[in-house]
Amino acid sequence: TLRKPISQSSMADWASKNLNMHTQGIFRRRISISNMLSWNGGSIKKPMLITSNRTIKKEACEMFKLVQSYMGDRQTRLDRNHVALVTVTKCWSMQGLRDELYIQLIRQTTDNMCYRSLAWGWELMAISLAFFSPSPKFQSYLEGYIYRHLDSDENIAQRIKELVDLKNKKNSKSRKKRKQNTEDEGLPISTYAKYCYRKLQKVAVTGGKKGLRKPTVEEITHARNAILTPSLFGSSLEEIMLRQQDMYPGNKLPWVQTQLSQQVLALGGEQTEGIFRIPGDIDEVNALKLQVDQWRIPSSLSDPNIPASLLKLWYRELEEPVIPQQFYKECISNYENPDAAVAVVQLLPELNRLVLCYLIHFLQIFAQPSNVGRTKMDVNNLAMVMAPNCLRCQSDDPRVIFENTRKEMSFLRMLIVHLDTSFINGLV
Repeated sequence: TLRKPISQSSMADWASKNLNMHTQGIFRRRISISNMLSWNGGSIKKPMLITSNRTIKKEACEMFKLVQSYMGDRQTRLDRNHVALVTVTKCWSMQGLRDELYIQLIRQTTDNMCYRSLAWGWELMAISLAFFSPSPKFQSYLEGYIYRHLDSDENIAQRIKELVDLKNKKNSKSRKKRKQNTEDEGLPISTYAKYCYRKLQKVAVTGGKKGLRKPTVEEITHARNAILTPSLFGSSLEEIMLRQQDMYPGNKLPWVQTQLSQQVLALGGEQTEGIFRIPGDIDEVNALKLQVDQWRIPSSLSDPNIPASLLKLWYRELEEPVIPQQFYKECISNYENPDAAVAVVQLLPELNRLVLCYLIHFLQIFAQPSNVGRTKMDVNNLAMVMAPNCLRCQSDDPRVIFENTRKEMSFLRMLIVHLDTSFINGLV
């Protein structure tokens, strides 16, 4: 979990220590921090952040042009999807550019007089957070910046008006131009900020996109759409059920859970050695995730480890675990008592209870002796790989985590062996 957002004074202190102060004019006067962190229509000749890496120094200046292009402040022949793709791919491939991109976006979304440009800057930040996190060193600063914009729509509108009025006093401009600058276009900035705030907290833990395949245009589009349409991954169970209400109104369980589970069985997962323990190819899993988020299951799947890995990921990334946090202590207190363990399940909210019972019913298929002989995944192994996806220890103490891991496994083992899930048959 992240620390509480740092104060304004702490952010100013961080900036003074880490910004690569720019100069201007023939006398090379240093630009103030506030100017360094305000929208700029020109180019930059060196990175925003201090670095000794020559490649980063060169790439940072080119990336600033890409940021301006995406925000509509610089002309380009590329469409915005490809500008985003080039930008994100640079940072995804080169870790040293990530903080530089985020600080450039902070600059270009501060005191920006064009609402459309401002919104597109926030949109690029949201897209970037789907692929990579800032460094731990920069994380608190970025979180503090996003946090200040969670309820800032009126302040932003007022600030744009003040800046436009100030500029209009300096240079006379047509009314048409003035209206264009202050006209609201797109989503409120707080919508982007709220999305970015949640996304930052998740990506700081998960680390963003994994695998060897570079980002794709489809993934860029998916990341943009996720701002308004929450993903089936990383959301709460309630949100997921709400999203599927139109397409599957009669379903009592999440479509993604039942479909991926059925795929594992359809591809012979219960006869596959090391199922759930051996990970599927990460790039294939990413590709399937993209499809599932569009309510599609491709017919070309052949390896049961792919849907099995994605299913584990879905459980692991739920906003709140299948067994909610308030029941955690009760679970690890009753890890040796079958009756008490089963009783905990009956206390869960109805949706959580159904989702957990479906999972246990699914694991009970693999725990059958005839399947264990093939998979080498007995009830202990199944509990070991699945417990971390159902229960989350909140302690930071390594000793507590280690001790609780054993209890979590034992609790899930109790459920696989003793929980009656026969009522799940035929339930979707």
